[in-house]
Amino acid sequence: MTTRAITADVPMTPRMAEDPAALVPELAEVSAALFKVTGNGSVPRSTISLVQLRAGQIVASTYLTVLHTGFLRKAKESEERITSVASWQDSPYFTGAERAALALVEAVLQPRTHGERVSDELYAQAAAHYPPTALTTLMFAIGQVGFFTPVALIAKPVPGRSFTDPWA
Repeated sequence: MTTRAITADVPMTPRMAEDPAALVPELAEVSAALFKVTGNGSVPRSTISLVQLRAGQIVASTYLTVLHTGFLRKAKESEERITSVASWQDSPYFTGAERAALALVEAVLQPRTHGERVSDELYAQAAAHYPPTALTTLMFAIGQVGFFTPVALIAKPVPGRSFTDPWA
C-alpha cells in the first residue's frame, strides 16, 4: 500500500473523469427520492445537516464535510455549532435532540469491537426526542449520506462545488 506524503498537493479534479449521474441516469431518481424523504419536515433541516456533516467527518470525506458545512452556513448556523460538530460530546452548542441524532450517526458509522452498534439504550434516547416518523426520517438521513459516501470516496468530486455539478 502506498501513502501520500502529507505535504503532497491534492489535485482539484475528480478522480473519476465521468460524472456518475451521467453514466447511470437512474441515480437522479434515487437521489431525488432521498432528498424528498429527508425533507419531509419531521426533523429540522439543521439537525439533518449536522448529522450529515458528522457522517462526512467520520468517513473522512473532504467533499462531504465541505458540502454539509456549506449547507449549514447557508442556513445561517453559527460557526461555533459548525466547527464543534467533530467534538459535539463536550460542546455546549447542541440540544438534547441534536445530541441524540449525532450519537446515532456515530453508532451507525463507527465499528464496535463488541455489542450492537445501536444499543437499546441509544435507541431509547433517540426515540425520546423523535416520534416514529422523525426517527425514521433521521434513519434515512444517515442512509442518504451513506448512499453518497462511495461517490465521495471513490469518484472524489471536487470539494466546494455544488452537489448537482461537482464534475463541472
